Amino acid sequence: MEIMRNLIVALAIMISLPGQAETSEPYPIDYWALREVISNVEVSPDGKHVALLKIPTKDGDPIIEVYPTENLDADPYRVDSDPMEIQQFFWVSNDVIGMRLRQRVRDRIEGFNQGVYEYLLASVDIRRNKLKKYDQLGAEMENVLPGKPNKIIFSYLPGGDNNRLDAAFRPRTYYELNLKTGAKKLLLRGKLDMGQVEFDGNGNPWLARGFDIGKGELVWYERLTDRDRWTEFHRQDEDSFETFSVQGFDVEKPHILFVTANNGHDKVGLWEYDLKRGEYGELVYRREDVDVSGVRVHSNRWQEPDRVSGVVYAKDNYTVEYFDGVEMATQRQLEQVVPNSHYLRINSRSRDGDSLTVYNVGPRDPGTYYLLHKGRFTKLGSRQPLLEAENLADVRYIEYKARDGHTIPAYMTIPNGKPPFPAIVMPHGGPFVSELALYDEWAQMLANNGYLVLQPQYRGSRGRGLKHYTSAFIDGGQGGKKMQDDKDDGMLYLVEQGWAEPERLAIFGWSYGGYAALVAASREKQIYQCAIAGAAVSDNQMQVNYYRTRLRGAGKIEQLSMWDESISPIEVVDKVNIPILLIHGDLDQRVPPDHAEKYRKALLELDKPFEYVALEGADHFSNTLFYHHQKTLYESMLAYLEEDCGPGGL
Repeated sequence: MEIMRNLIVALAIMISLPGQAETSEPYPIDYWALREVISNVEVSPDGKHVALLKIPTKDGDPIIEVYPTENLDADPYRVDSDPMEIQQFFWVSNDVIGMRLRQRVRDRIEGFNQGVYEYLLASVDIRRNKLKKYDQLGAEMENVLPGKPNKIIFSYLPGGDNNRLDAAFRPRTYYELNLKTGAKKLLLRGKLDMGQVEFDGNGNPWLARGFDIGKGELVWYERLTDRDRWTEFHRQDEDSFETFSVQGFDVEKPHILFVTANNGHDKVGLWEYDLKRGEYGELVYRREDVDVSGVRVHSNRWQEPDRVSGVVYAKDNYTVEYFDGVEMATQRQLEQVVPNSHYLRINSRSRDGDSLTVYNVGPRDPGTYYLLHKGRFTKLGSRQPLLEAENLADVRYIEYKARDGHTIPAYMTIPNGKPPFPAIVMPHGGPFVSELALYDEWAQMLANNGYLVLQPQYRGSRGRGLKHYTSAFIDGGQGGKKMQDDKDDGMLYLVEQGWAEPERLAIFGWSYGGYAALVAASREKQIYQCAIAGAAVSDNQMQVNYYRTRLRGAGKIEQLSMWDESISPIEVVDKVNIPILLIHGDLDQRVPPDHAEKYRKALLELDKPFEYVALEGADHFSNTLFYHHQKTLYESMLAYLEEDCGPGGL
């Protein structure tokens, strides 16, 4: 209970905060364009050091800084992996830190999902000041092994990524690696009918998933009831849209698994699965409004690497229903200490439990890290230290009815000021993903400049039940149809409720969201003044043809219905009736730049109003957008909204 005493002390040592801002003027674009200044903060297993990933200059690459927890004012030990870029680090012992690195090795993409970066694992011994890089390209870290200091388990795909079989079914090869000596030991080679292996905190394989290609079934295996051999325990038809995902096992009763599954219900719940009986056991937790999204593991991964301590669901925030009373009490104490507490978690902890780092993120906190050590609670830094809470925007969870009566959940980011506001609908990418607006930089940047932002969880979004997800494609692809109505109806709802001005509406999205923006630009019953389409799919057939031959089962039904049967923007480009801003990275591997080029040429031939911004050196994903990319993106968007978004601008 030492941690509880420390927290009570910490309540009396509240952190000093910067002074209140004296102006409500929008922040300079430079503030928003910065990459995360501080991230990935972790305390060492012995609690004597705390390390963080830091980008020290606006154009700089990340470095690791390591501080003694007894003296945070001391000069840090610094790690730079130039010419490679540090993507992530993790403690593996008291003095060894593992790292995942990347380096740009090509000038151009090599086709769909074939980007310009290669990835390596590395380590640094902070006591001996020794950096090691390991030569296995594409290696993925699977497990830190608490009981085996300096060792990890990593995996890779033999033969690389050029394989016609979908990545979800491809077996990986697994090694144990000693980061201090560089020695590696082959643990097992996956195979098609039994791959995708998971290991427990002691390095023992306990779960595997394979694919029975003859029967078209996903198959699960376990080694908890018999450590000497794999035992099949569950099968699911590949055409099923239901979720079945093993989240962990009961450390007191290892034959009991915790699985997230529909199990015949619309909403995903957390269930027990009894390996001895080969069937579902008790329902642990399920809701009628949203899916269970996963579990919360114990905060001390060194002592309790396999213990499940709570179940998680997401609605207006991530909420944890704890099984562990001490973990819950610790969480509640921390929520009382941290300013603007929203989504808060212990993200690392020393082996003795007395030192820990805490991370908080929310609408008025871009992400802040704290250290609790020997009863002192200290703010270590923020991902975006120039953005102050009082100048950020609140986010409100709402629900509204689409024109066919379907309920659509949404997040509304509200500018400081009085409504009605000019408004932008910002559909997420995917489209078949789950979104929770904790702190969304794009939405906050737009709200800081006076725009109300709506992020609808349109049909097809995950996390809202099976019916909501499959309604996007089960009766034919609804892209540009009912999925598009969901976005328009949300904006009309904001107008009706007095939040938005009817003549000052726009749409902005990235990836699928960019596709939705292009579709919106061609709608005959037009409600928007302009559309901003980032990394947009403009030709449905061109996109799905990149991976059509790899699709099987439910994924094939989902993707082919979505793209084959939905409206394709290039086929309705002649109906464009509002100005468009096109933005695309010239190294985009997920939606290759040919999409933007093809659509741009069609707009030119038809003499439609548009502007085009190419982000040189940018891929599809946010971690490839550097300072200069984000500055160009934000400057282009704001200028376009102000000057060119319909008559007189938005």
